[in-house]
Amino acid sequence: MKKNSLKLAVVFCLCSLVPWEDLRAEVNKTEEVAPGVFFHEGDVGRRGHCNNGWIVFDDFVLVVDANFPSGAKDVIPKIRAITDKPIRFAFDTHHHGDHAYGNQVWFENGATVVAHEGVLAEMKKHETGFFGGAAGRWEDTAKNREDVAASKLKPPTLLFRKEMIFDDGKHRVELLHFGTAHTRGDGFAWLPKERILFTGDACVNGPYNFTGDGNIEQWIKTLGSVQELGPVRICPGHGPMGDKSVLEDQIQFFSVLRAEVKKMIDAGKSAAQVKGLMETVKTTVKTQDRLQRYVGTFFPAQYEQAYVEMGGTPFEQKTVGTTPQKPKDRAVVLGKVQP
Repeated sequence: MKKNSLKLAVVFCLCSLVPWEDLRAEVNKTEEVAPGVFFHEGDVGRRGHCNNGWIVFDDFVLVVDANFPSGAKDVIPKIRAITDKPIRFAFDTHHHGDHAYGNQVWFENGATVVAHEGVLAEMKKHETGFFGGAAGRWEDTAKNREDVAASKLKPPTLLFRKEMIFDDGKHRVELLHFGTAHTRGDGFAWLPKERILFTGDACVNGPYNFTGDGNIEQWIKTLGSVQELGPVRICPGHGPMGDKSVLEDQIQFFSVLRAEVKKMIDAGKSAAQVKGLMETVKTTVKTQDRLQRYVGTFFPAQYEQAYVEMGGTPFEQKTVGTTPQKPKDRAVVLGKVQP
């Protein structure tokens, strides 16, 4: 199996005075975060769906994230129940299947798909079946998801490099790119008036951090730049929305992970020794109450990547004449995430 196939792109935010635990939205329930601004927590556990957001402008609707095709079909009636204004734009926060494979559904409902130019670049890299090369992630995902098999890949056609702004005088939404984090094409939807931030998977609220297409060190720096916006409400790519502490905790999780790994590198430990201490580091991270929720199935891949980024060698070495079998970075079975 190809390395890309092992990283299937089926991988897959009220007030700052209120703890995030008290702000949990109900899965599959629409929440009005501010007048005309909505958040919908997707059923990631059973259906692999990401979270969605949408903003109702004077004459159109802007949707944040396309979801899987089935996720898009779940959300569209909920938007229609709120407004009859046309859905003109669907914003892909990044290229992963649970955020972009529903593009065709939105397109068929009248929307233009918008994204940072890095999303298209990553699709050209990983969705090679669509772009004229060997079969890519779409084809891999379609083997296990009927909704994907019944649809087709629709890359974004309206692209931006640094920012794109929607402003009708009542709502202002800024689509922004700060650099590499979860992927190299991460985009954020920022509402400066309401100080609401839709983050995609650059910030999640739970054990959903897939690191295989990103860079942990740059991720921390990118989110540091995002913090300068001064968001009050965070609408993450997965998990319940919350206050600014969700962004703080996401940064802290990766910072603590890197700090623990650096201690071992500074002590001159071998790759085998570092690997052997993974459970110890996991326990250390979990002792911090606000970070416990980020530790899950992906931790081994996160731990190894942090080590490799700092100059270490991969734990699983390629043997000449054999195909390397690295563990999957995302534990997904038929679209079902196993935290």
